[in-house]
Amino acid sequence: MSRSHAQAFAPPPESAATRRNLVGLSRAELAAAMAELGEKPFRAKQLWHWIYHRGETDFAAMTTLSKEFRARLGERFAVARPAVAEAQVSRDGTRKWLLNLPDGQQVETVYIPEEDRGTLCVSSQVGCTLTCKFCHTGTQRLVRNLSPAEIVGQIMVARDGLGEWPAPAEGRQVTNIVLMGMGEPLYNYDNVAAAMRIAMDPEGLSISKRKITLSTSGVVPEMERCGRELDVNLAVSLHATSDETRDWIMPINKKYPLKMLLDACRSYPGTHNARRITFEYVMLKGVNDSEEDARRLIALLKGIPAKVNLIPFNPWPGSFFECSDAATITRFADILSAAHISSPVRATRGDDILAACGQLKSESERRKKNERAAADL
Repeated sequence: MSRSHAQAFAPPPESAATRRNLVGLSRAELAAAMAELGEKPFRAKQLWHWIYHRGETDFAAMTTLSKEFRARLGERFAVARPAVAEAQVSRDGTRKWLLNLPDGQQVETVYIPEEDRGTLCVSSQVGCTLTCKFCHTGTQRLVRNLSPAEIVGQIMVARDGLGEWPAPAEGRQVTNIVLMGMGEPLYNYDNVAAAMRIAMDPEGLSISKRKITLSTSGVVPEMERCGRELDVNLAVSLHATSDETRDWIMPINKKYPLKMLLDACRSYPGTHNARRITFEYVMLKGVNDSEEDARRLIALLKGIPAKVNLIPFNPWPGSFFECSDAATITRFADILSAAHISSPVRATRGDDILAACGQLKSESERRKKNERAAADL
């Protein structure tokens, strides 16, 4: 994405009439903000602890700070995260939060509890620019990028909802972060990177880089930078084994075709057999689920430490694809397994609240569409 394009979808600036939000600032930015108040750098360290370890939003409750200093902070700054417009809980325990942003836009965040982990699916944009045909979010136009505060704020909202403050060292519910929500993370790389550095900070949210996975549809120019600078796990939304099919269901392939994408995967920093790239593959009946597709996929992944997540297609209102039947998915997985490629079938979670893979689309966009349709009657 060009600089002018990135700027066109930048988050709105904070209003001069509002207090500056300290959430989302780097350590250096937080220290600079304190310097403007005439305070020494240790004040930034104290605030960092209160904001990201204790989860505190009220300066008055930050009792290790002097009363006078707390009053001055309250006059100029805020500790704010996205407001919860709606919280839903699926029959399987999956949670989804619809979040209000300061400019009236909305995004969704999903928490998926499992026996050995708790995964939070985080959004990086309002809407999406990629228009993948099988994805509900792709039917919502890209409105703008999320700011670092809006990205890291989703983790903090989840911890609010799960009662995880102070940030636990052990027994925590949010153990893993996946950047697989609304939007393409690598089209908002700078803000995503800033938020993930805060998430990984050992004196704050303290989420290991080995527990963070960034999912991309194949923005090749940013992939190496992501691995070199963040060193997080990589997941690639592949979903097809030929350029012809991928061009159709994922138009980004016309810009970054399969060979270019897979070459970038082979050179992704830090990849080895103990740390494989995950390839996401949604199973679409009659589109990409043949035995020939499975064998082509094996050939495409040759030389790449790889794991393939087979994802049963999750329907959404207006979708025209069908999910492959269970026998077809099993046969596809067996072919990959015979080639020594791990190929688990992802369990569908949260589909009753439209929280499953490919189903996220902000309620504001659904409501606006319904209102437009009613006005046309």
